[in-house]
Amino acid sequence: MSPRLLRALVLGAALGAALGAHATAPEPDPVEVRTHALASQLRCLVCQNQTIADSNAPLALDLKAQVRQQLAQGKRDDEVIAYMTARYGDFVLYKPPVQGNTLLLWAGPALLMGGALLGLVLVLRRRATQGDEAFEPDPAPDTESPSP
Repeated sequence: MSPRLLRALVLGAALGAALGAHATAPEPDPVEVRTHALASQLRCLVCQNQTIADSNAPLALDLKAQVRQQLAQGKRDDEVIAYMTARYGDFVLYKPPVQGNTLLLWAGPALLMGGALLGLVLVLRRRATQGDEAFEPDPAPDTESPSP
């Protein structure tokens, strides 16, 4: 067998082996999937504008470990959320529920926009009733100084 043919066969075998082998991603651990889903619903108590899934703060990592531990013990998602809420209050929830103590949080933006629109309507009505003379520039004061 010639060296040229041998090289071609080795190259062909290497290409065939590379094409035949395909890597498959391992199946994600169900506990890890649930941990990430729950961690996306819980607020980092240190960062406050991040979920514990997004935060790398030590407290967020501890909270994530608590969630993972409870899920590994067989607790349901709502039980884990109830445990975290009982321990840290409603503030730990990234989307707090509508309750009496969070009503202003949910209704506040709508009330603020309503107040701004009402103020705008009142200002525009007042301007409409004043007429054009209200917007005439004042005459310039006399700038001559008296001579001594």
